[in-house]
Amino acid sequence: MVNPAGPQLTISIETWPIAGQFTISRGAKTQARVVVAELSDGRSRGRGECVPYPRYGESPETVASKLQELAGAVAGGLTRDALQQSLPPGAARNALDCAFWDFEAKQSATPVHVLAGLPPPGPLTTAFTISLGTPQAMAEAARAASARPLLKVKLGAEGDPARIAAIRAAVPATELIVDANEGWTADNLAENLRACAAAGVTLVEQPLPADADEPLRKIARPVPVCADESAHDRASLPALIGKYDAVNIKLDKTGGLTEALAMSAEAHQLGLMTMAGCMVATSLSMAPAMLIAQAARIADLDGPLLLARDRPDGLVYDGSIVYPARPQLWG
Repeated sequence: MVNPAGPQLTISIETWPIAGQFTISRGAKTQARVVVAELSDGRSRGRGECVPYPRYGESPETVASKLQELAGAVAGGLTRDALQQSLPPGAARNALDCAFWDFEAKQSATPVHVLAGLPPPGPLTTAFTISLGTPQAMAEAARAASARPLLKVKLGAEGDPARIAAIRAAVPATELIVDANEGWTADNLAENLRACAAAGVTLVEQPLPADADEPLRKIARPVPVCADESAHDRASLPALIGKYDAVNIKLDKTGGLTEALAMSAEAHQLGLMTMAGCMVATSLSMAPAMLIAQAARIADLDGPLLLARDRPDGLVYDGSIVYPARPQLWG
């Protein structure tokens, strides 16, 4: 179905500097490049932001081009529901899907959580990321962040047992989760999981490459293991059973809030814990993810904390407590 007439779609690519350097097993970067979709009818405006990810063959330019091709359909009345079939899961659909939600909220003067049939969102504790480095450097970074109750440790390189041991020694009382970003192998999986268990780690994200994660089905998992790169939308969930204990739901993978809400509900029905994750991005990316995070075991929405600056009217962070978006930002 389409509406008689739809809003104008405007696409922009923005660059936001990162405070320092963000390093994972696949490399380092010093800036976040995002694509923003804006819908406007001259009275109301709705925005959505996405982070194109090279890991999935995306770039800001290809995503912006893909969205621009839909401008005519949007002006002709393409609906948010119809969008789910017009674009596959991924960053492009995420930006436009979230812009539709925001636009609908602004047009109707109704918060997105009401439109989605959800209870009012509340503040949450978010993880704070410690970038991959030497054991000493990571221990120092963890110690500097010791006031934060939940740290996400980037691993995925030779010598990870020493890294996690050094971090645990530096912050003996802090809850730790680990993200290996597909950096482990079948040969070192058991050793690295034992090291994480010894350090009291709560959760390990994506230890093996997504196309080589079958060993997880055959090994004892002393720490719950969470799918990230192996999980995209609802269609990916059945293959996770028996290999993973949890799933990281990111709107840039699901293709927006619409699919993320459905994926969260189905994951819980399948007995999987959920985690609400993010890319390094501004508060405009985090705002819709806050609704997914309400039902998640772990919220990892620290993207704006890793930037040198955030958007005006961005999310309010009080240490590691993050508060829901105000209407001036989104929703």
